[in-house]
Amino acid sequence: MRILVTGAKGQLGSDLMKEFERRHVDAVGVDVEEMDITDEEAVKKVITAENAKSPLTGIIHCAAWTAVDRAEDEPELVRKINAVGTENIAKVCGKLGISLMYISTDYVFDGEGTRPWEPDDERHPLNVYGQMKYEGELAVEKYTDKYFIVRIAWVFGLHGNNFVKTMLKLGKERGAVKVVNDQIGSPTYTPDLAVLLADMIATDKYGRYHATNTGIISWYDYACEIFKLAGMTDVKVTPCSADEFAAKAKRPHNSRMNEDKLEENGFHRLPPWQDAVKRYLKELKQEEI
Repeated sequence: MRILVTGAKGQLGSDLMKEFERRHVDAVGVDVEEMDITDEEAVKKVITAENAKSPLTGIIHCAAWTAVDRAEDEPELVRKINAVGTENIAKVCGKLGISLMYISTDYVFDGEGTRPWEPDDERHPLNVYGQMKYEGELAVEKYTDKYFIVRIAWVFGLHGNNFVKTMLKLGKERGAVKVVNDQIGSPTYTPDLAVLLADMIATDKYGRYHATNTGIISWYDYACEIFKLAGMTDVKVTPCSADEFAAKAKRPHNSRMNEDKLEENGFHRLPPWQDAVKRYLKELKQEEI
């Protein structure tokens, strides 16, 4: 098996590269310096050359614009990266017969209601970021039959910024935080996700999937558990509504996602989110040493 990972220096991509190394799988990591996904010719050149060296089993496409609020101000740039960039990769994969795994988001749905989203539900994005990831999904489905679309949410890992790091920082600096309690979903720990994705890309069980750590919570519940596990029980956590926070991009109230399809296809669900946060906090401490 030989895999190419885009966005290899990012939060998920870096953990994927570690997981493939642990499995002794030949994995090629590229970031913007090695392959600008918005440049169609560059994408063709790099993927074709790598495939010629030794046939690629699959490409895991992690590279993306992820700044949700900034996306509202730069929709065309975000489209160029998340939609057109994905289309460029999908076209080459379809032509060469390479499996493509596209990492997507719960933001492709409108975020309303209380029912968990099914992988094949109708998609109605509620902001620019969600719209461009949706367009990326459409490109994948149009240009190749051998695809996995894996939607994740509330991502956290060692590389890059995330909610856990933000809470720890604010807790230390202020001793008190206000956190929304009317947005519901599940966190996704990148090392756990990397294990699942590495398992999936080795199969031909194509289609749309949802993959987050097990357990459904609010951001408020999440924050309380972070401080509890970090031993910062003196930090005051106050619940509030999303309306109290001014944000350019609308956020989903309902990010619940049904993940039964994983088990139906022989894959393991990700571990409980509390366990993931516990392991992540240990990882952060080791980095500080």
